[in-house]
Amino acid sequence: MKNYKLQLILVLLLSVTSACVDNRKNDSAVSGSSVSYPLADTIANLDSAFFGAFNRRDIAGIKNFLAEELEFYHDLGGVTNYGQNIEAFERNFHNKRKLRRELVKGSMEVSPIKDFGAVQLGEHLFYVTEEGEKEKLSSKAKFVHLWQNKNGSWKITRIISYAHLENLE
Repeated sequence: MKNYKLQLILVLLLSVTSACVDNRKNDSAVSGSSVSYPLADTIANLDSAFFGAFNRRDIAGIKNFLAEELEFYHDLGGVTNYGQNIEAFERNFHNKRKLRRELVKGSMEVSPIKDFGAVQLGEHLFYVTEEGEKEKLSSKAKFVHLWQNKNGSWKITRIISYAHLENLE
């Protein structure tokens, strides 16, 4: 009888362990996501495209990803809206000082928001290039993006940027 109970416990442990093993593809950008990989992949691709536009200084590209009702909460800069952010991007893009954003690999998490879209969390690094100088690490921060999906069109409606570490050179 004791052997039977021990075998049953081992079978249960193996079942639980195998259920916890993730046989999906290993995506270095996504960790801890509580969703299927298609949604996590979608958000990872959106993140890459949004910040690709940022890194290229493409204001039209950035506008494609931001909802007009955007609210941006920044621990150092306060709360801003869509118009304020577009103006800030335009000013920064006409500056000789260049910024580049990079997602910290393995930091992104994605979770669905029922009948709305998804929430994305992660960490990112910002690099700065001053005129005539080499690029250097400038800051690190955590972020939350609330993505809304309206008829297949994804837009960021809320951004929270916090825990900034500045002047990391």
